[in-house]
Amino acid sequence: MDDPQTNAAVAGPDRADLDELVGEWLSLPDVAQALGTDVTRARSIVQDRRIVGVRRGERPTFQVPARFLVPFHLIDPSHARRPDDDGRLGVLASLQGTIVLLADAGFDDAAIIEWLFTPDAELGESPLDALIAGRKSHVRRVAQTLA
Repeated sequence: MDDPQTNAAVAGPDRADLDELVGEWLSLPDVAQALGTDVTRARSIVQDRRIVGVRRGERPTFQVPARFLVPFHLIDPSHARRPDDDGRLGVLASLQGTIVLLADAGFDDAAIIEWLFTPDAELGESPLDALIAGRKSHVRRVAQTLA
């Protein structure tokens, strides 16, 4: 299976814009720690396209947006539970299908991240914020128009 770290798109000339849109990034060891797992499992999550990332930094390392990880009780916003006080995080469930849809439309990983974080007039917020709010169907309808 391909290694996400070797196949990840390098954020090109718009890297500063992408950094400004995303804000906080996590390396795979940081993702593993946040999820309470090991780096092998974190790498598998990327390979399964549950999250995407890019190589970034002075000495480019593979990193993913921190906001792809949400409090555990919000993993599936349509079935949100009462908040847990244990601080556990998980991968936002609706990301995977949205990532696949955008990839099928020809988006590379950097473009997927940019689209997810850029405010959209039809959604009234960024697609990622809409996904976190449980508006998966609306986000995917908008994404389908991009193909």
